[in-house]
Amino acid sequence: MEKINIMVNGLPGNVAKIMAQFAMNDNRFNIIPFSLTGQEIEEDSTPLDTTIFELVKPDIREEKIIQIKSQFTSFIAIDYTHPTAVNSNALFYTQHKIPFVMGTTGGDREQLEQVVKSSPTPAVIAPNMAKQIVGFQAMMEYAATTFPDLFNGYSLDVVESHQNGKADTSGTAKAMVGYFNKLGADFNVDDIQMIRDPDIQEKQWGIPKEHLTGHGWHTYTLKAKDGSALFEFKHNINGRDIYASGTFEAVLFLNEKLNKAKGTKKLYTMIDVLNRK
Repeated sequence: MEKINIMVNGLPGNVAKIMAQFAMNDNRFNIIPFSLTGQEIEEDSTPLDTTIFELVKPDIREEKIIQIKSQFTSFIAIDYTHPTAVNSNALFYTQHKIPFVMGTTGGDREQLEQVVKSSPTPAVIAPNMAKQIVGFQAMMEYAATTFPDLFNGYSLDVVESHQNGKADTSGTAKAMVGYFNKLGADFNVDDIQMIRDPDIQEKQWGIPKEHLTGHGWHTYTLKAKDGSALFEFKHNINGRDIYASGTFEAVLFLNEKLNKAKGTKKLYTMIDVLNRK
């Protein structure tokens, strides 16, 4: 099997590092030694194992991508950058016909999807790359469609905890709020409680100390008005291995699509990856 060339963007960020290390230890992939990064990053390169990755900042990337594409005629980009870069990065990928897997949350999601749909460049975009959580979301979507207003009159509380370097509210939590609202709960995504304080996470939540710098703990609580019933849904993830595994399944899925006859669909989600459609 020929190795798939990938470009992991977001170095020297922690999530991008994990993705790069995963790829370097997987013989299905060949990681190219370049990574898109933010203009604020002071370094011009970053080492990872025995490889030095050149960091490509916005002010030079138009010029640099020509050089990269001359060395690697085809590759799939994996984006774990910053929420503020989501839309500009997607535009950059589509303009240069670079298929991509977008795990970064935030940005204008409608604009993000429209950019892909109106381009010839396929992409897998999901606010969460963990297969099991995506499957859970699919079950919630089914429930919301099949049993609308099931929890009509119930109050909803949503609390999510992530490492203090996560700048935005969890995209998964936002998506879950949408399902609960269809199920009858009246809740605004602005009311999601974001926990980013390591002291609170460790002492009040019981999150293991070794995972304070990388975790995703979510709790969704529904209560009847009279207090007679309570339903609670939660998913607690320690570390980022689950996201890396799902991300690279998305890469394999996208590579399959690139090798097949071109279709009209360009925008895929993790549900497509799970269904292999």
